[in-house]
Amino acid sequence: LISAGKDQVKKHKSKSVICGYPISIFFIVVNEFCERFSYYGMRAVLVLYFKYFLKWDDDFATTIYHTFVALCYLTPILGAIVADSWLGKFKTIIYLSIVYAVGQVIMAISAISDITDTNKDGTPDNMTFHIALSMVGLLLIALGTGGIKPCVAAFGGDQFEDHQEKQRSTFFSIFYLSINAGSLLSTIITPVLRAYECGAVKQQCYPLAFGVPAALMVVALIVFIVGSGMYTKTAPQGNIMVRVCKCIGFAIQNRFRHRSSQYPKREHWMDWAEERYDKLLIAQVKMVLKVLFLYIPLPMFWALFDQQGSRWTLQATTMNGDFGILTIQPDQMQTVNPILILVLVPIMDSIIYPLIAKCKLNFSPLKRMTVGMFLAALAFVAAALVQIQIDNTLPTFPSKTQSQAKFINMLNTSLTIKAGQNDLELLPFKASDDYLTFDDSFILNLGPGVDQAVSLPDGNRSTLVIIKDGREFLNGFEKLLNVTVGNELFESIVTNNMSGYINVKKGNAVFGISDGVQTCTYQLTLGFGSSYTLIIPPSLTFGQECGGIESEMDISPNSIHMAWLIPQYFLITAGEVVFSVTGLEFSYSQAPSNMKSVLQAGWLLTVAVGNIIVLIVAEAATLEEQWAEYILFASLLVLVCIIFAIQAYFYTYIDPTAIEAQFTKREPDEKEKRKSIEMVKKDSVENHNEKRKASHSSSSSSDEETKQTRI
Repeated sequence: LISAGKDQVKKHKSKSVICGYPISIFFIVVNEFCERFSYYGMRAVLVLYFKYFLKWDDDFATTIYHTFVALCYLTPILGAIVADSWLGKFKTIIYLSIVYAVGQVIMAISAISDITDTNKDGTPDNMTFHIALSMVGLLLIALGTGGIKPCVAAFGGDQFEDHQEKQRSTFFSIFYLSINAGSLLSTIITPVLRAYECGAVKQQCYPLAFGVPAALMVVALIVFIVGSGMYTKTAPQGNIMVRVCKCIGFAIQNRFRHRSSQYPKREHWMDWAEERYDKLLIAQVKMVLKVLFLYIPLPMFWALFDQQGSRWTLQATTMNGDFGILTIQPDQMQTVNPILILVLVPIMDSIIYPLIAKCKLNFSPLKRMTVGMFLAALAFVAAALVQIQIDNTLPTFPSKTQSQAKFINMLNTSLTIKAGQNDLELLPFKASDDYLTFDDSFILNLGPGVDQAVSLPDGNRSTLVIIKDGREFLNGFEKLLNVTVGNELFESIVTNNMSGYINVKKGNAVFGISDGVQTCTYQLTLGFGSSYTLIIPPSLTFGQECGGIESEMDISPNSIHMAWLIPQYFLITAGEVVFSVTGLEFSYSQAPSNMKSVLQAGWLLTVAVGNIIVLIVAEAATLEEQWAEYILFASLLVLVCIIFAIQAYFYTYIDPTAIEAQFTKREPDEKEKRKSIEMVKKDSVENHNEKRKASHSSSSSSDEETKQTRI
């Protein structure tokens, strides 16, 4: 879409056509479907990969996620300039698709923990290696997906002849449908692939979740290359954006040179470019700048909108995704957006807008965009309300100057814990009811006259197990015990020792416990997000079921259902439909015919800046509560919405075609000039012949007529 201008086309001698459409466009549509599946599939699980595989905190994961998205929307400008100025669209798509596919493969490799997990505990031993691979992969993906973004649609449009306007219009509709189909299917499928367990230590399968999008990108590249012989390819003719930038730069430079008061002022600062550029181009640049000025507040909308893949996905990880027979993964909630788009776009166009028109309300494009921004702000208010309810169900974690601990007594005697004025008594083989918060160290009384001072790191939440030799966990039985989950060996736990945590699917979990001779089972119903500690005392009895085991809940299950996220997704999607679709339509209606690409570049730039705003807020804001951050974003968007409404109030709609026509009349194009000259020559010759037949004129008169003929 950024690629502009009427290029010189290298036409084939014959072009294969099916139902009036060039066969080449089918390769382009399939290519776009696979590429969008690859991009959105990888992006759907990206923030969870940062959090659970690379072990980054929520803020840093959000920062890197939005940095990546911002790069994806900055590189289209580079891709358009390269395609139009040097390589052409076809070669640009080929070369950058190779870069893209390599980046996806690198991302899939970076997620394989077994590469550096020498001790097979499920955690990479060299995390720096995996982080470095991930960053290289994301950088290549951003360069690839952004670089081809402006080329593919324009390349598809090049496949049609001038008399195929109807087919070209239908192609763009099918092209847009392929984008939505790819994004919808990928956001459904890749979270399911991620939820599979794989590797030497069974855990979430990020290599598969990234590997399938990588394979689809390779397929996209192969499909595009297969159709190479059928394409109509255009030669690079220069990029209009470069010309616009040079014109603006010269106007600024020239104005600065003539800043003295002795030079007369001009009506508009762009008029200072008249010394080098024609008035038509300057008038077109003025129209573009007028719209770009309106774009200044728009990044704030995208700052909220793109948090669906970061903050809102992380929000869903603390909620219950049980939908009866279906279990929804947190990253699958992103599918609500494309589904609602398919529903809301026809409703808005066929019902809502016509009803408003019948009510004789002036619901202009800029007013629609203002409403869209307000709906997005409401969506974040809804997100804040949901977050408050979630926070009420979550444990109260310690501040940066405090510590928390839960105690489990594995001794066959009672213990006393002294913290300030409060004493806690622990019975044998029992745990404290909840986590205790400490500002300083505390005293652990292990018996008469035996006191031990314990100090915990600030900001930590710990489970302390008291056994004979110190703080460990958690097999009090006199023999080594093998614990299995399903058919998989969980861990072998020696006497007076502990196991690590293991991820178990929600529902009724069955643990098998064996001492090598006897076997029993222990059942525990697990909810989303819950965490338990199981205590095996010396009094463990074997039978069909294990006797004596006690379970201690460390974190309660997520009780707020993911369905409560649907209202905020509805509001943000309704805002997108009203804002984004209308914004593009408005921009195109107010842009000169040959500079729609410049406004498309400006539109993509607002998306990039919006993501930069998110990463700045995520790193700079000192808000400890997530709901407060949601309210902050909503408040900023409301403020920006008011500013945009004021801009819209004073904006005067223009007709670019009429303005261009004024300059066209003054400055005819080359065709009209040639035609005019030919007519003058023809008239002069006819007049000259008639005069020769009528009489012989003087030699001076004859010479003058010959001069006119030559002109």
